[in-house]
Amino acid sequence: MKKFNIRKVLDGLTAASSSSSATASPGAPRENDAVQETLQSEHFQLCKTVRHGFPYQPSSMAFDPVQKILAVGTQTGALRLFGRAGVECYCQHESGSAVIQLQFLINEGALVSALADDSIHLWNLRQKIPAILHSLKFNRERITYCHLPFQSKWLYIGTERGNIHIVNVESFTLSGYVIMWNKAIELSTKTHPGPVVHISDNPMDEGKLLIGFECGVVVLWDLKCKKADYRYTYDEAIHSVAWHHEGKQFICSHSDGTLTTWNVRAPAKAAQIITPHGKQPKDGKKPEPCKPILKVEYKTTRAGDPFMVLSGGLSYDNVGRRACLTVMHGKSTAVLEMDYPIVDFLTLCETPYPNDFQEPYAVVVLLEKDLVVIDLGQIGYPIFESSYPLTVHESPVTCCEYFADCPAELIPALYSVGSRQKRQGYSKKEWPISGGNWGQGTQSYPEIIITGHADGSIKFWDASALMLQVLYKLKTAKVFERARGKDEKPNTDIVDEDPFAIQTLSWCPESRMLCVAGVSAHVIIYRFSKQEVTTEEVPLLEVRMQCELSDVDSPDPGGEQTPTLPPSSSPQESEPPPQPSAGSNSSDGPRDNIPCLQVRSSPLKQSPGYQVELVVQLVWVSGEPPQQISTLAINSSYGLVVFGNSNGLAVVDYLQKLLLLNMGTSELCSPSDAQKQLRSPRKARQPSGALCESNDGSNTSEDRCKSPTSESTSPCNSDDERKPKFMEKVKFKSRRFSRTVASDFAKMSRKISSSVEQKAEQDGKDNSFTRSRSSSVTSIDRESREAISSFLFCESFPRKADTLLSPCLLVGTTQGSVMTVALSLPPGGDQRLQQPIGIASCGTLVQLKGGILTMALLDAAGTLLPPSYEPWYDPNASDEEKVRRRRPASPPSSQEGQDCQFAVLCSEKQAKVVAMPSQTCLHKHNITETSFVLRVDVVLMGGANCIACFCANGHIMTLSLPSLRPLLDVNYLPLTDMRIARTFCFSNLGQALYLTSPAEIQRITYSQETCDNLQEMLSELFTPVETPEAPNRGFFKGLFGGGAQSLDREDLFGETGAGKASRSLAQHIPGPGGMEGMKGAASGVVGELARARIALDERGQKLGELDERTAAMMASADSFSKHAHDMMLKYKDKKWYQL
Repeated sequence: MKKFNIRKVLDGLTAASSSSSATASPGAPRENDAVQETLQSEHFQLCKTVRHGFPYQPSSMAFDPVQKILAVGTQTGALRLFGRAGVECYCQHESGSAVIQLQFLINEGALVSALADDSIHLWNLRQKIPAILHSLKFNRERITYCHLPFQSKWLYIGTERGNIHIVNVESFTLSGYVIMWNKAIELSTKTHPGPVVHISDNPMDEGKLLIGFECGVVVLWDLKCKKADYRYTYDEAIHSVAWHHEGKQFICSHSDGTLTTWNVRAPAKAAQIITPHGKQPKDGKKPEPCKPILKVEYKTTRAGDPFMVLSGGLSYDNVGRRACLTVMHGKSTAVLEMDYPIVDFLTLCETPYPNDFQEPYAVVVLLEKDLVVIDLGQIGYPIFESSYPLTVHESPVTCCEYFADCPAELIPALYSVGSRQKRQGYSKKEWPISGGNWGQGTQSYPEIIITGHADGSIKFWDASALMLQVLYKLKTAKVFERARGKDEKPNTDIVDEDPFAIQTLSWCPESRMLCVAGVSAHVIIYRFSKQEVTTEEVPLLEVRMQCELSDVDSPDPGGEQTPTLPPSSSPQESEPPPQPSAGSNSSDGPRDNIPCLQVRSSPLKQSPGYQVELVVQLVWVSGEPPQQISTLAINSSYGLVVFGNSNGLAVVDYLQKLLLLNMGTSELCSPSDAQKQLRSPRKARQPSGALCESNDGSNTSEDRCKSPTSESTSPCNSDDERKPKFMEKVKFKSRRFSRTVASDFAKMSRKISSSVEQKAEQDGKDNSFTRSRSSSVTSIDRESREAISSFLFCESFPRKADTLLSPCLLVGTTQGSVMTVALSLPPGGDQRLQQPIGIASCGTLVQLKGGILTMALLDAAGTLLPPSYEPWYDPNASDEEKVRRRRPASPPSSQEGQDCQFAVLCSEKQAKVVAMPSQTCLHKHNITETSFVLRVDVVLMGGANCIACFCANGHIMTLSLPSLRPLLDVNYLPLTDMRIARTFCFSNLGQALYLTSPAEIQRITYSQETCDNLQEMLSELFTPVETPEAPNRGFFKGLFGGGAQSLDREDLFGETGAGKASRSLAQHIPGPGGMEGMKGAASGVVGELARARIALDERGQKLGELDERTAAMMASADSFSKHAHDMMLKYKDKKWYQL
C-alpha cells in the first residue's frame, strides 16, 4: 500500500493560493508560467547532522582505553563523543540535567551516564546515532559517585546519605545488596560521615571495596562477609582516592592540599603525608594549608618511577594564579599552568587492567573552555596538537557565513597559507584519542564556514563531508595601532570593549576578495596573495556620513532644506571643498572628522594569505560618533564596495581608492528632484534630532566625498575635559556592538510587539506605515530611522524603459523599500584605473512589509543569476600572469522586448517576485504575520532554486521560485538566544548552521536526500577490537595464592543471593533504543558485526528458552512416569473384584 503523503496535497493547495496572491494586472506579461518548477515538498526534510566545537560548560569526562573513545558530559545534559580526527558525535539527555559522571563499559560499545537529577542511563554506542537502552531514576537518594569495575556488569552507586546501591547494567535493575553507611563506619562514631565521594575495588581482590566518605573516613568493605575490614581516618575532607596497582597502598587527596598514603593493613596511621605545594617550616611544624587537591591519580611503570598527577593544591599565597596540573615523577615535580580552570583530568594508560603496571603515556585535561592532552613520554611534557575544531570560541563569534559547493581550489589555497600559521613545540606523537571510523557518505562538494570574532579575527573552516577543520586565520586588528600600556585603551567611543569586533562580512569565493566591517565603523578590503609583502603605508579612506537635516523634526517641515547635487554626478569630477588639516578634538568644541581607531603608521608586514587593499573609516561628525555599519557588499568585477548604516550608504572604488557616492536614504528615494528630499516613512514621528547634523553647515554629496589625500589621519585621542552633559550623551549612545544580546533582544521584542499591533499596510507605491509606538522616547526612534539593510550588485534594468542590461546596485532598507542605483563603468584595463565611474539613483523599485533582508535575480528560465566576478589572480605576481589571469569586462547584452528577469525580494514579513524591466509584481507571499524573519537566503537545491527562511518563532520554511509555493514549514527551534539569530545562515544543497552555544556550531539539513544518506555519512564510534590479555599471574603467585582474587558477583548480588530491592527506591524506565536501536546499527563492517552479534544473542536466547521448555517437558514426563509406577504398585496384587 502506498504511503499517504499530505505534503503533496498541500502542494496543490498552496500552488492555488500562491497563484491567486499574484498582484500582476491581467495584461501584464506572465513569462514565469513557462518556468518548470521541479522542487516539491518531498524533496525537503529537516534534521540535525553534526555538532562541532568545544562542549559548552563541560562537567565530566570518561575514556575507553581499548576503543580509544573520549566522552564529555556537560551541565546542560549534552554528551559529546570524540574519536580520531573527524569522528565525533553529539547526543542529549531529555531532562537537560548536568552530567555528573560517565563510565564506559570498556570495549563493549556502551556508556553509563549519571545525572544531577539522580538518574542513570545506559547508552548504546554501537549505532551511529547513540540511543538510551535503559534508565533508572532514584526517588529517595541523591547520586554522588559511580564505579563500574572492568569486565563487570554490576555498577556501584554511592549516594548523598552515605549508602551504596548496586545496579545490574544489563537489565538496569537494583540488587537487594545494599551497603548502609551506619554499618560501614564505626558504631562509636556519633556524626554522619557525609556523602560517598569515592568507590573502587582493590585491584588484587574484587571482593574488597574501598569506600571514601567526604568527612575523611575511608572504609575497606568485605563484600562476601558484609562487614568492614579496615577503617582509615583523617581529619580533613577527602576529594579523591587512587590505588597502587598491587592493591597494598592507596592515596587520598584532601581539602587542605595534602596527600595521605595508606598501607591497607595499617589503618591506624597514614604511611606518608605530603603537601606538594606547601612551604615546609624549618622548625618541623605542619606545613601551611593549601587549596584543596581536587583529584589525584597514581600510575605505575615497569621501568621507572611511578607518576602522580594531581589538580589543585596550590598555596593560598598564589593569588590570581591560573589553574595548574601537577605531574610528580620520581624526584621531579612539574607544574603545568592551564589557560582555564580544570574540570577533570584522566591519565591514559596502556592497559585497561587495574592490577597490572599502568604504563601511563598521556593526560587528558578537560578545562572549562578547552581540551588539552599532555604527552608524558617526552621531556617537558609537551601537548599534542588537537585534532578537533575546539577553537571556535577562542574569541566570541560575532558573525558567521556558510558557503557550500565552493570552487574546488579554494580549500587547498587556504590550507597552504594557513599551515604556516601553526604553532611549534607540539608533541611529535600521534593524537592518542584515535577510535572510530569515518563515514562512507558520497557527499564530496567543498564547504567553507567563515566566522568573525570579537577580537577582530576571522577564521576560515573546511566543513566538507560533515567534518570541520580550521584552514586559515586572519587578524584584522593588525591594521590598527595597539594600546601599548596596561592603562591605555584603544580610543573608541562607540563600543566599551572589543573595538575590533567583526560586525559583518562579504566574501566572493571566485575572486577571493574579502570585505569586512567592524563595530568601530570601519571597513577593510582584502585581496588574497600567496606571496609575502610589506606595505609601507596602509591605504586609508575616511568617510563622513551623517543623517540629513530633513531627518530632524521641525515645526515648519516646509522650511529650508539642505540642497543636494543630482545623484548622477560623480564627486571626483569637481574639486572637493577645503577640509581642515586635522580633526577637531579640543575641549572647546565637539570632536569632528576623527575616526574611532587609528590606522598604524609603521610598515605592515603581510604574510601570504589575505592582505590589506584598503581601509575605510567613518569619522565623527560634530560631536556625534559614526553609526555602525549594518550591511555591505563587494563586487570584484566592478571593483566596488558598498556599505550602509542608519544614515545612508557609501560606494567606494577600491581600485582607484576613491569615494564615489555618499548619500542619505531619503536622497535615493527621490532622484527626480535634486532640491527636495522626501521624508522617510517614520520621520514625522521622531521627537529628537540629537543624533543628526543640526548645525548650519551645508553638506552635499560632494562635501562628504573625500579622497585619501584630502586630509591627514589624526589619532582619536580621549577627551578628558568634555562637559558632563556631553559625556552622558556619548555614553548613552555607545553600545558594545550592535548585535549584542541585549540590544538585539530589545529589537526583537519591539518587532514582535509591533508585528502584533501592526495595522494593515498598503502595498504598491505607498510609503506610509502605521505602527505601534513604544513608551521609550529616544532609543526606539533612533532605531526607527530608515537604515540600509541589504545590497545586491547585479546586471539588470535600472529603469522601466531600459532594454539593455547594465551594471546596477539594488538597495534594501529597514522600512521595506527596494531602490535601484545605475552604475556606469569605464572599459577595463588602464582606463578602469583612470576614468571615473558614473552613478545615478533610479528611485524606488518596490515596497515590502518589514526590512529587506535578501535580494536576488533569476533569468527567464528561473535560474539564479549570480553577481559577476573577476577570476582570482595573485596581485603580487608578475604582470604577464596578471594579464593572463584577468578577464576583460564583458559588454552588456541586449535583451529586446518582454521581461527577461525576475527580481526576488525578501523582507522580514513577505517575499515578492518582480518582473524586470517592467517592474510588475508577479507573485507575493506573506511569510509570517505574527513573527518576523531573521534570516532568508536564495539557495540552490536539487538543481533548482528556492527561498529558505528562518523566523523568530522557530519556524524554518522554504518557498519555490518563482511562484513562491510553500514547500516546507517546520517548527524547529524557538528563538531562545540572540546568538542563534546572529549566526543562523543557509547555504546551497540543503545545508544550514547556527551557533547553538558560544562554543558549538550545529549543522542541519533541510534536504530529504541528505537525511536519507545521513546514516552512511556519519562516523562510526564502535569498532571491533580484541580486549588485551589479562596480566600473567606467574607460577609462584598461582602456587601460593598471590595475584588477583576474583569474585562471583552474580552469586553475591543476584536475586538469589541478595533478594529484591525496594521498588520505591528507584524507577526503571526502558529507553527508546532497546534491541531495536541495536538492530539499527550502521551499515558496513561494524554494523554487520553488531547485527551478527545481536543475532547470536537472540539465537542464544531462543536456544535457552528451548532448553527451558525441554527441561520442563522432561520433568513433566518424569512426574507422570513416577505417578504411573506408583499406581501400578498400588494395584499390582489386587484382584479385579477388589478394585
